[in-house]
Amino acid sequence: MDAIDSALMAARAQFAITISFHIVLAAFTIGLANFLVVLEALWLWRGRRIYLDVYRYWLKVFAFNVAIGTASGLILEYQFGLNWSRLSTQAGDILGPLMFYEVLAAFFLEAGFLGIMLFGLKKVGPRLHFLATCAVALGSLISAFWILSANSWMQTPAGYAIGADGRFIAEDWWAIIFNPSFPYRFAHMTLATLIGSATLVAGVSAWQLLRESENPRARLTYSMALWVIVVLMPLQILVGDLHGEHSLKVQPQKVAAIEGSWTRPAEGAGEPLRLFAVPDMTERRNHWEVAIPRIASLYLRHDLSGTIAALDEFPPQDIPPVPTVFFAFRVMVGLGLLMLGQGLIGGVLRWRHRLYTARWMLRGSVWMAPAGFLAMVSGWVVTEVGRQPFTVYGLLRTADSLSSVSRQQVVGATWTILAFYLVIFGVGLWVLLRLLREPPHEGEPGPQPTLADETGES
Repeated sequence: MDAIDSALMAARAQFAITISFHIVLAAFTIGLANFLVVLEALWLWRGRRIYLDVYRYWLKVFAFNVAIGTASGLILEYQFGLNWSRLSTQAGDILGPLMFYEVLAAFFLEAGFLGIMLFGLKKVGPRLHFLATCAVALGSLISAFWILSANSWMQTPAGYAIGADGRFIAEDWWAIIFNPSFPYRFAHMTLATLIGSATLVAGVSAWQLLRESENPRARLTYSMALWVIVVLMPLQILVGDLHGEHSLKVQPQKVAAIEGSWTRPAEGAGEPLRLFAVPDMTERRNHWEVAIPRIASLYLRHDLSGTIAALDEFPPQDIPPVPTVFFAFRVMVGLGLLMLGQGLIGGVLRWRHRLYTARWMLRGSVWMAPAGFLAMVSGWVVTEVGRQPFTVYGLLRTADSLSSVSRQQVVGATWTILAFYLVIFGVGLWVLLRLLREPPHEGEPGPQPTLADETGES
């Protein structure tokens, strides 16, 4: 049993490493693709050269991100097949088709139109080129749709039957695809990709404005990114609240771990908001707890006296790793509040005509550049670790999903993956920083600006 547990922990650690790298690149692909759609639409609508210059600049970043993301995705598929073959055996009839549709979207829409998007403006004309950009953006969203449908089904399985051999059999594909948690997860994740991309674009643009404060193209991207943050962050908070309410119904252990609630408070006392604590899985209590009485009841039950099921009401073997879930949730929420503040402060500075001259805000935006993606990764930690000890929630345990591999095999593969990532992402980061160091300028290299030439705009 110890050998199995050791191999299981090594496999879970390897999955965490690979997914953490890949999810950021995949999310940036979605966010940047939609940003490029907006830029090209503005260029077609207004005919101003500045939008085309910014489009060309970020198109290079997009292409580079897609290349690195493809490499990380291949590694993710490799480790999935190596370590989790029993999950594929048990749930392959359901997960296989969903993943196949994701591949179709990725290759037929994203890869199929990417070449036109990168090199085809002069050959196909601006309007057909815009269609290609839209197809790539749509393909990235459809790809996310199928990935999140599969993941959500594992969180809230529906539309299945279990055969005599214990395998999951599809009975209702509509129920499988649009399972109970899917709408919340898809909305939450889509907003996270857009907000994460916006904080990164804002940070890069702020870095460039600190060097060239009058650059109009850096000003444009900085302004657009802050608009995205200030508009979408309140919506993300609302979606997150609805998602949390649904999780309370279908995964109460996860919510109890998020709140660090080991024992249900007395009737009428309400659920405290634990700002800080050190959960102890052995003693089943919190150390150094700092809490505000009743406040958690407001967002959990919308009632100052409401409570939730506590961790001591579930079998000990069904409780997720509480410290990881507890702290990851607070990192996500803390970064979310900082991003909301960034958007609101940007709005005030915009109103006072100081958006591009307040250097303290520009420096703060540089520091906030990775905040959106860090919050997104923290949210995935809450989602995936909070589901433990199950891969298919309540039905298939993670320990029963593991391949017949030893700890030594998994650890060896993990070191190989890390070495590959060190080279690919190290070189990639170096190239990306060199690319982003200079802001976009007039006449940014790329396809010839046929529309700008026709309209005479510059």
